[in-house]
Amino acid sequence: MSKVIKQMQMNALTSDFKDVREMVLLNIVGLDAIGENQVRLGLRKKGIRLQMVKNSLARRVFGDLGLQIQTGWEGSTTVAWGAGSVAELAKEIETVVKKYDKKMKVKTAVADGLEVAFDIALKMPTRQESLSRVAMLALAPARRIAAQIVGPASQVCGQIKGIKDSKKEEEAPAETPPA
Repeated sequence: MSKVIKQMQMNALTSDFKDVREMVLLNIVGLDAIGENQVRLGLRKKGIRLQMVKNSLARRVFGDLGLQIQTGWEGSTTVAWGAGSVAELAKEIETVVKKYDKKMKVKTAVADGLEVAFDIALKMPTRQESLSRVAMLALAPARRIAAQIVGPASQVCGQIKGIKDSKKEEEAPAETPPA
């Protein structure tokens, strides 16, 4: 392959993956054309794209983009990317791989530009779960302070009400007429 063609392919890969920080590397060579098309269509409906890449060019482009992927460059490589987070992507890929059991193999996953094991990517929280957890942790000190402020005040109110009720009970028998 000439240098010009390689450079054109690298430019195309760079434009396709310049904003991608999360992906899964697969080997789908065992799939026939119909199966591969069904996989692509099914994943595309979920916002996930697949692209087969030449290992040497992809490794160079991903390195230039700051993605640290060391393993998974043996044999045919297909890159899956899209979805909201690497966890969502990994879960969708897992369902497809289970459907085509021996025809597809997962090589590795990439989360925020760093290579992670696919099993770890499956266990990672989704973007929504992470945001919920961060919001909960950010609000926890405020809840604790509010509870500490309200707690003593409610105790004082309860004691005042108790004193008020006991005074009403003492005054109540005096108001009743003698029989």
